[in-house]
Amino acid sequence: MDLRGKRVLVIGGAGFIGSHLVDELVKTDVREIMVYDNFSRGTKENLAEALADPRVRIFELGGDILQTDLLNEAMKGVDGVFHLAALWLLHCHDYPRSAFEVNIRGTFNVLEACVAHKVKRLVFSSSASVYGDAITVPMTEEHPYNNRTFYGATKIAGEHMCRAFHERYGLPYVGLRYMNVYGPRQDYKGAYVAVVMKVLDRLEQGLPPIIYGDGSQEYDFIYAADVARANLNAMQSDAVDQCYNVGSGQGTSIKALVEMILDITGTRLPIQFEPAGQTFVSRRVGDAEKAAGELGFRTTVDLREGLQRLLAWRDSHRGQVAAQQAP
Repeated sequence: MDLRGKRVLVIGGAGFIGSHLVDELVKTDVREIMVYDNFSRGTKENLAEALADPRVRIFELGGDILQTDLLNEAMKGVDGVFHLAALWLLHCHDYPRSAFEVNIRGTFNVLEACVAHKVKRLVFSSSASVYGDAITVPMTEEHPYNNRTFYGATKIAGEHMCRAFHERYGLPYVGLRYMNVYGPRQDYKGAYVAVVMKVLDRLEQGLPPIIYGDGSQEYDFIYAADVARANLNAMQSDAVDQCYNVGSGQGTSIKALVEMILDITGTRLPIQFEPAGQTFVSRRVGDAEKAAGELGFRTTVDLREGLQRLLAWRDSHRGQVAAQQAP
Protein backbone atom coordinates (compact mmCIF):
# COMPACT_ATOMS: atom_id res chain seq x y z
CA MET A 1 0.00 0.00 0.00
CA ASP A 2 1.28 3.43 -0.93
CA LEU A 3 1.45 5.44 2.30
CA ARG A 4 1.24 8.86 0.67
CA GLY A 5 -1.68 10.78 2.13
CA LYS A 6 -2.88 7.81 4.18
CA ARG A 7 -4.14 7.68 7.77
CA VAL A 8 -2.53 4.97 9.88
CA LEU A 9 -3.38 3.64 13.33
CA VAL A 10 -0.59 2.23 15.50
CA ILE A 11 -2.13 0.05 18.21
CA GLY A 12 0.42 -0.17 21.00
CA GLY A 13 2.26 2.78 19.50
CA ALA A 14 3.63 4.10 22.81
CA GLY A 15 5.48 0.87 23.57
CA PHE A 16 9.05 -0.17 22.92
CA ILE A 17 8.67 -1.32 19.30
CA GLY A 18 5.56 0.75 18.59
CA SER A 19 7.25 4.05 19.39
CA HIS A 20 10.14 3.22 17.06
CA LEU A 21 7.57 2.47 14.36
CA VAL A 22 5.95 5.87 14.93
CA ASP A 23 9.40 7.46 14.53
CA GLU A 24 9.83 5.69 11.18
CA LEU A 25 6.34 6.68 10.03
CA VAL A 26 7.15 10.33 10.70
CA LYS A 27 9.84 10.05 8.01
CA THR A 28 7.19 9.12 5.40
CA ASP A 29 4.53 11.29 3.80
CA VAL A 30 1.53 9.80 5.59
CA ARG A 31 -1.26 12.24 6.36
CA GLU A 32 -1.91 11.19 9.95
CA ILE A 33 -0.38 8.83 12.52
CA MET A 34 -2.74 7.99 15.36
CA VAL A 35 -1.46 6.13 18.43
CA TYR A 36 -3.92 3.87 20.25
CA ASP A 37 -2.40 2.79 23.58
CA ASN A 38 -3.62 2.20 27.12
CA PHE A 39 -0.15 2.99 28.55
CA SER A 40 -0.01 -0.18 30.65
CA ARG A 41 3.48 -0.70 29.26
CA GLY A 42 4.13 2.16 26.86
CA THR A 43 4.91 5.72 27.94
CA LYS A 44 4.36 9.21 26.58
CA GLU A 45 8.12 9.75 26.99
CA ASN A 46 8.66 7.17 24.24
CA LEU A 47 6.70 9.44 21.89
CA ALA A 48 8.21 12.75 23.00
CA GLU A 49 10.05 13.47 19.74
CA ALA A 50 7.35 12.09 17.42
CA LEU A 51 4.61 14.19 19.03
CA ALA A 52 6.42 17.32 17.88
CA ASP A 53 5.15 16.42 14.40
CA PRO A 54 1.59 17.74 13.94
CA ARG A 55 0.60 14.58 12.06
CA VAL A 56 1.09 12.48 15.20
CA ARG A 57 -1.55 12.32 17.91
CA ILE A 58 -2.62 10.02 20.70
CA PHE A 59 -6.25 8.91 20.45
CA GLU A 60 -7.65 10.98 23.27
CA LEU A 61 -10.56 8.77 24.38
CA GLY A 62 -8.50 5.76 25.40
CA GLY A 63 -6.46 2.93 23.99
CA ASP A 64 -7.66 -0.43 25.28
CA ILE A 65 -8.28 -3.11 22.65
CA LEU A 66 -10.88 -4.70 24.93
CA GLN A 67 -13.04 -1.57 24.71
CA THR A 68 -14.62 -2.18 21.32
CA ASP A 69 -16.60 1.05 21.16
CA LEU A 70 -13.44 3.13 21.56
CA LEU A 71 -11.52 0.88 19.19
CA ASN A 72 -14.19 1.31 16.52
CA GLU A 73 -14.18 5.06 16.99
CA ALA A 74 -10.40 5.19 16.54
CA MET A 75 -10.59 3.01 13.43
CA LYS A 76 -12.93 5.36 11.50
CA GLY A 77 -11.36 6.58 8.26
CA VAL A 78 -8.12 4.66 8.83
CA ASP A 79 -6.32 3.16 5.82
CA GLY A 80 -3.69 0.98 7.50
CA VAL A 81 -3.39 -0.59 10.95
CA PHE A 82 -0.30 -1.80 12.79
CA HIS A 83 -1.31 -4.07 15.67
CA LEU A 84 1.45 -4.34 18.28
CA ALA A 85 -0.53 -4.40 21.52
CA ALA A 86 -0.05 -7.51 23.65
CA LEU A 87 0.81 -8.75 27.09
CA TRP A 88 4.41 -9.92 27.24
CA LEU A 89 5.74 -13.46 27.74
CA LEU A 90 6.25 -13.47 31.51
CA HIS A 91 2.94 -11.69 32.13
CA CYS A 92 1.18 -14.34 30.05
CA HIS A 93 3.01 -17.06 31.98
CA ASP A 94 1.81 -15.67 35.33
CA TYR A 95 -1.68 -14.64 34.21
CA PRO A 96 -2.92 -16.95 31.44
CA ARG A 97 -6.53 -15.72 31.64
CA SER A 98 -5.32 -12.17 30.99
CA ALA A 99 -3.21 -13.52 28.14
CA PHE A 100 -6.35 -14.92 26.56
CA GLU A 101 -8.41 -11.78 27.13
CA VAL A 102 -5.88 -9.28 25.77
CA ASN A 103 -3.85 -11.19 23.20
CA ILE A 104 -6.62 -13.35 21.76
CA ARG A 105 -9.93 -11.59 22.41
CA GLY A 106 -8.28 -8.20 21.95
CA THR A 107 -6.79 -9.25 18.62
CA PHE A 108 -10.19 -10.55 17.51
CA ASN A 109 -11.61 -7.11 18.35
CA VAL A 110 -8.93 -5.43 16.22
CA LEU A 111 -9.61 -7.74 13.28
CA GLU A 112 -13.37 -7.25 13.56
CA ALA A 113 -12.95 -3.46 13.63
CA CYS A 114 -10.63 -3.58 10.59
CA VAL A 115 -13.31 -5.40 8.61
CA ALA A 116 -16.11 -3.13 9.83
CA HIS A 117 -14.21 -0.01 8.76
CA LYS A 118 -12.83 -1.44 5.52
CA VAL A 119 -9.19 -1.03 6.52
CA LYS A 120 -7.00 -1.56 3.47
CA ARG A 121 -4.15 -3.39 5.20
CA LEU A 122 -3.16 -4.81 8.60
CA VAL A 123 0.33 -5.62 9.88
CA PHE A 124 0.14 -7.97 12.86
CA SER A 125 3.00 -8.29 15.34
CA SER A 126 3.50 -11.97 15.99
CA SER A 127 6.59 -13.50 17.60
CA ALA A 128 9.28 -16.12 17.10
CA SER A 129 7.79 -17.61 20.27
CA VAL A 130 5.43 -19.50 17.98
CA TYR A 131 8.41 -21.74 17.14
CA GLY A 132 9.48 -22.58 20.69
CA ASP A 133 12.92 -24.18 20.91
CA ALA A 134 14.56 -24.55 17.52
CA ILE A 135 14.49 -28.01 15.98
CA THR A 136 16.60 -26.82 13.05
CA VAL A 137 18.67 -23.62 12.74
CA PRO A 138 18.12 -21.22 11.16
CA MET A 139 14.36 -21.57 11.48
CA THR A 140 12.44 -20.90 8.29
CA GLU A 141 8.79 -19.87 8.36
CA GLU A 142 7.95 -23.54 7.80
CA HIS A 143 9.51 -24.53 11.13
CA PRO A 144 6.95 -26.48 13.23
CA TYR A 145 5.05 -24.77 16.01
CA ASN A 146 7.09 -26.08 18.94
CA ASN A 147 5.72 -23.54 21.41
CA ARG A 148 4.92 -24.50 25.00
CA THR A 149 4.06 -21.07 26.46
CA PHE A 150 0.80 -19.18 26.87
CA TYR A 151 2.34 -16.19 25.10
CA GLY A 152 3.37 -18.25 22.08
CA ALA A 153 -0.07 -19.86 22.02
CA THR A 154 -1.74 -16.44 21.84
CA LYS A 155 0.50 -15.44 18.93
CA ILE A 156 -0.30 -18.67 17.06
CA ALA A 157 -3.98 -17.92 17.63
CA GLY A 158 -3.48 -14.36 16.39
CA GLU A 159 -1.83 -15.52 13.17
CA HIS A 160 -4.59 -18.00 12.46
CA MET A 161 -7.34 -15.52 13.27
CA CYS A 162 -5.73 -13.15 10.75
CA ARG A 163 -5.81 -15.94 8.18
CA ALA A 164 -9.42 -16.78 8.95
CA PHE A 165 -10.48 -13.10 8.65
CA HIS A 166 -8.62 -12.92 5.34
CA GLU A 167 -10.40 -16.05 4.09
CA ARG A 168 -13.83 -15.05 5.38
CA TYR A 169 -13.81 -11.28 4.78
CA GLY A 170 -10.85 -10.63 2.47
CA LEU A 171 -8.88 -8.62 5.06
CA PRO A 172 -5.37 -8.07 3.65
CA TYR A 173 -2.76 -8.76 6.34
CA VAL A 174 0.87 -9.65 6.94
CA GLY A 175 2.21 -11.21 10.14
CA LEU A 176 5.71 -10.50 11.48
CA ARG A 177 7.51 -12.97 13.74
CA TYR A 178 9.99 -10.91 15.74
CA MET A 179 13.18 -12.47 17.00
CA ASN A 180 14.85 -10.95 20.11
CA VAL A 181 14.37 -7.20 19.86
CA TYR A 182 16.62 -4.79 21.77
CA GLY A 183 17.41 -1.10 21.70
CA PRO A 184 16.53 2.31 23.17
CA ARG A 185 13.35 2.49 25.30
CA GLN A 186 13.61 -1.22 26.04
CA ASP A 187 11.89 -2.12 29.27
CA TYR A 188 12.81 -4.78 31.79
CA LYS A 189 9.94 -7.17 31.17
CA GLY A 190 11.42 -9.25 28.33
CA ALA A 191 12.42 -12.80 29.24
CA TYR A 192 15.61 -12.77 27.16
CA VAL A 193 16.51 -9.30 25.90
CA ALA A 194 16.20 -7.82 29.40
CA VAL A 195 19.59 -9.42 30.02
CA VAL A 196 21.13 -6.49 28.10
CA MET A 197 19.62 -3.88 30.41
CA LYS A 198 20.38 -5.84 33.56
CA VAL A 199 24.01 -6.36 32.55
CA LEU A 200 24.37 -2.61 31.92
CA ASP A 201 22.77 -1.86 35.29
CA ARG A 202 25.29 -4.04 37.11
CA LEU A 203 28.25 -2.60 35.25
CA GLU A 204 27.17 0.91 36.19
CA GLN A 205 27.11 -0.22 39.83
CA GLY A 206 30.62 -1.67 39.52
CA LEU A 207 29.27 -5.22 39.82
CA PRO A 208 30.16 -8.19 37.60
CA PRO A 209 27.54 -9.20 35.00
CA ILE A 210 25.54 -12.31 35.85
CA ILE A 211 24.82 -15.13 33.41
CA TYR A 212 22.38 -17.82 34.46
CA GLY A 213 23.53 -21.18 33.15
CA ASP A 214 26.64 -21.59 31.02
CA GLY A 215 25.77 -18.81 28.56
CA SER A 216 25.45 -21.13 25.57
CA GLN A 217 21.80 -20.11 25.00
CA GLU A 218 21.68 -18.72 21.46
CA TYR A 219 19.33 -16.07 20.10
CA ASP A 220 18.83 -13.85 17.08
CA PHE A 221 19.10 -10.22 18.24
CA ILE A 222 17.59 -7.43 16.15
CA TYR A 223 17.69 -3.68 16.74
CA ALA A 224 14.32 -1.99 17.39
CA ALA A 225 14.63 0.54 14.54
CA ASP A 226 15.16 -2.35 12.11
CA VAL A 227 11.96 -3.98 13.39
CA ALA A 228 10.17 -0.70 12.76
CA ARG A 229 11.45 -0.69 9.17
CA ALA A 230 10.20 -4.25 8.73
CA ASN A 231 6.72 -3.05 9.71
CA LEU A 232 6.89 -0.27 7.12
CA ASN A 233 8.07 -2.67 4.43
CA ALA A 234 5.24 -5.05 5.28
CA MET A 235 2.64 -2.27 5.06
CA GLN A 236 4.00 -1.06 1.73
CA SER A 237 4.45 -4.51 0.18
CA ASP A 238 2.06 -6.49 -1.98
CA ALA A 239 2.37 -9.58 0.24
CA VAL A 240 -0.89 -10.92 1.65
CA ASP A 241 -1.77 -13.80 3.98
CA GLN A 242 1.87 -14.48 4.87
CA CYS A 243 4.00 -14.48 8.00
CA TYR A 244 7.68 -13.50 8.00
CA ASN A 245 10.63 -13.84 10.33
CA VAL A 246 12.04 -10.49 11.40
CA GLY A 247 15.60 -11.03 12.54
CA SER A 248 19.22 -10.81 11.54
CA GLY A 249 19.60 -14.46 10.64
CA GLN A 250 22.64 -14.59 12.95
CA GLY A 251 22.81 -16.39 16.28
CA THR A 252 24.65 -14.96 19.29
CA SER A 253 25.13 -16.78 22.58
CA ILE A 254 24.38 -15.01 25.84
CA LYS A 255 28.04 -15.40 26.81
CA ALA A 256 29.18 -13.77 23.55
CA LEU A 257 26.62 -10.99 24.05
CA VAL A 258 27.88 -10.20 27.55
CA GLU A 259 31.51 -10.35 26.40
CA MET A 260 30.66 -7.87 23.64
CA ILE A 261 29.08 -5.49 26.17
CA LEU A 262 32.17 -5.75 28.38
CA ASP A 263 34.39 -4.98 25.40
CA ILE A 264 32.31 -1.99 24.24
CA THR A 265 32.24 -0.50 27.74
CA GLY A 266 35.93 -1.24 28.38
CA THR A 267 35.00 -3.16 31.52
CA ARG A 268 37.39 -5.75 32.96
CA LEU A 269 35.01 -7.30 35.47
CA PRO A 270 34.71 -11.09 35.28
CA ILE A 271 31.42 -12.74 34.32
CA GLN A 272 29.59 -14.26 37.29
CA PHE A 273 27.91 -17.56 36.39
CA GLU A 274 24.88 -18.65 38.41
CA PRO A 275 22.68 -21.77 38.22
CA ALA A 276 20.19 -21.63 35.35
CA GLY A 277 16.78 -20.36 36.31
CA GLN A 278 13.54 -20.46 34.32
CA THR A 279 14.29 -20.68 30.60
CA PHE A 280 11.52 -20.87 28.02
CA VAL A 281 13.76 -21.54 25.00
CA SER A 282 17.52 -21.99 24.72
CA ARG A 283 18.03 -21.64 20.97
CA ARG A 284 16.18 -19.45 18.48
CA VAL A 285 17.69 -18.12 15.27
CA GLY A 286 15.49 -17.17 12.32
CA ASP A 287 16.05 -17.52 8.61
CA ALA A 288 15.80 -14.02 7.16
CA GLU A 289 15.58 -14.88 3.45
CA LYS A 290 11.80 -14.89 2.95
CA ALA A 291 11.47 -11.37 4.39
CA ALA A 292 14.38 -10.23 2.23
CA GLY A 293 12.91 -11.68 -0.95
CA GLU A 294 9.24 -10.76 -0.48
CA LEU A 295 9.32 -7.66 1.75
CA GLY A 296 12.70 -6.29 0.72
CA PHE A 297 13.75 -6.28 4.36
CA ARG A 298 17.18 -6.92 5.79
CA THR A 299 18.70 -5.65 9.02
CA THR A 300 20.96 -2.62 8.73
CA VAL A 301 22.26 -2.37 12.32
CA ASP A 302 24.59 -5.14 13.49
CA LEU A 303 24.68 -6.18 17.14
CA ARG A 304 27.79 -4.24 18.12
CA GLU A 305 26.53 -0.99 16.60
CA GLY A 306 23.10 -1.52 18.13
CA LEU A 307 24.57 -2.00 21.59
CA GLN A 308 26.64 1.16 21.15
CA ARG A 309 23.50 3.09 20.21
CA LEU A 310 21.69 1.66 23.23
CA LEU A 311 24.52 2.77 25.53
CA ALA A 312 24.41 6.28 24.07
CA TRP A 313 20.65 6.42 24.58
CA ARG A 314 20.97 5.32 28.22
CA ASP A 315 23.53 8.04 28.84
CA SER A 316 21.19 10.70 27.47
CA HIS A 317 17.97 9.37 29.04
CA ARG A 318 18.94 8.69 32.64
CA GLY A 319 15.56 9.66 34.04
CA GLN A 320 13.65 7.35 31.71
CA VAL A 321 15.99 4.44 32.47
CA ALA A 322 15.65 5.03 36.22
CA ALA A 323 11.86 4.95 35.93
CA GLN A 324 12.05 1.53 34.28
CA GLN A 325 14.40 0.26 36.99
CA ALA A 326 12.02 1.25 39.77
CA PRO A 327 10.05 -1.70 41.25
